[in-house]
Amino acid sequence: MRISRKSFIALAAVGALSLAGCSNGDKSSTETSAPETEGGEVTTLVVGASPAPHARILKFIDDELAADNGIKLEIKEYTDYIIPNEALKSGDLDANFYQTVPYLEEQSEALGLDFTPGAGIHLEPLALYSEKFKDVSELPDGAKIGIISDTQNQARALNLLATAGIVKVPESGDVNIFTVEKLKDVEFTEVEPAQLVRSLQDVDAAVINGNYAQEGGLTPADDGLVVEATENNPNVNVLVWRTEDNDKEAIKTLEKLLHSPEVKKFIEETWSDSSVIPAF
Repeated sequence: MRISRKSFIALAAVGALSLAGCSNGDKSSTETSAPETEGGEVTTLVVGASPAPHARILKFIDDELAADNGIKLEIKEYTDYIIPNEALKSGDLDANFYQTVPYLEEQSEALGLDFTPGAGIHLEPLALYSEKFKDVSELPDGAKIGIISDTQNQARALNLLATAGIVKVPESGDVNIFTVEKLKDVEFTEVEPAQLVRSLQDVDAAVINGNYAQEGGLTPADDGLVVEATENNPNVNVLVWRTEDNDKEAIKTLEKLLHSPEVKKFIEETWSDSSVIPAF
């Protein structure tokens, strides 16, 4: 899905949306009035996102592309994986940008969500990191490995460890720390995703999500002992909105901008270390 920078949307008689603030998971919020464009009034979208790289990508769109396309973004940053979906469900957000389709499917079943995901935007490869060792072969017997606590990302992390010969995952697809077969003598410590970088000093190694690794100054290419494969990876990040808003023009516009040549170039140039990879 590609568009030009020229305005192509006329949103007649649509006022800028005014939405309530988010719950205490909201890291930052800036109230801004939407500028007017030649085609009509601008529609403001309130979008929740992880600080990096998601909010940074959205800020690029807001600075460089949004006004010419009839929208204005109010970006709210979150540091966990639960509250952005709750805020979208309650109407505090128009959309969120931080999750993968497998995670959304799990949360939809658990929380009764009726959301629609867009197409893949980017991948942040998962990796195994350590402050004590430079190679997986150096991990000692009884090594403590920090692992993501939420079930969907935990399965993803264990599949990564399987490629390193640390565990064997069951063919049933039910992958968690209790169902895998340990091929090495290791001990798993479940940690909230946002705390994994901080936990590195307390464990021998940890599997860390790409966005949290970036915030901690880590990159898969430079610091990863084992890095998730990118080819045919289902864990690409997507824009998500309420299904009832499928026909909302401003949402369609943001989805198109997130897959524009300008955004692809921005991702490639900003994360030239391949810690964030375009998925389109």
